[in-house]
Amino acid sequence: MNETDLVIALQQGDAKAQRLLYERFAGPMMGVCLRYLKNEMDAEEVLINGFMKVYQHVTRFEQKGSFEGWVRRIMVNEALQHLRKQEPMHLTIEKEHIHLASEDASADSDMSAEEMMALLLELPAGYRAVFNLYAIEGYSHKEIAEMLHITEGTSKSQLSKARAMLQRMLAQQGVTIAI
Repeated sequence: MNETDLVIALQQGDAKAQRLLYERFAGPMMGVCLRYLKNEMDAEEVLINGFMKVYQHVTRFEQKGSFEGWVRRIMVNEALQHLRKQEPMHLTIEKEHIHLASEDASADSDMSAEEMMALLLELPAGYRAVFNLYAIEGYSHKEIAEMLHITEGTSKSQLSKARAMLQRMLAQQGVTIAI
């Protein structure tokens, strides 16, 4: 079933289409949820809640742009809402987070996706949210500011500090890559 047919079936409340949507998008959307949340159970909860919102609001999808992108945005918003409830997004900075990776660290980029994900999860919630939204999801600082109820300057600052902290963590592991 192509995307257009799937959306039409979903808008008509077709249970088979709902199952197909879940089967098609659960894996990638779980990856989205895991980038924002520290534990798998929370990510699964957000995933389920996100799919419920997709099913409830699919009539709002106007066939403009990618349906997958629309679903992804719902998942991101659900993850951010969960983060706000569970883990305060502290926007204060600890001095040790400011130091950049030293340039004399050996160049080694044999880092797995799982290892990189583990490093992302070590970031404070505010850093992690802004980094994911900007560097991975592709939102602008203006959009991030609106989503997180912060200023554009704070978004830019959080991204800069998240990058610096990631570079420092990578340097501690002997890895240097541009972030």
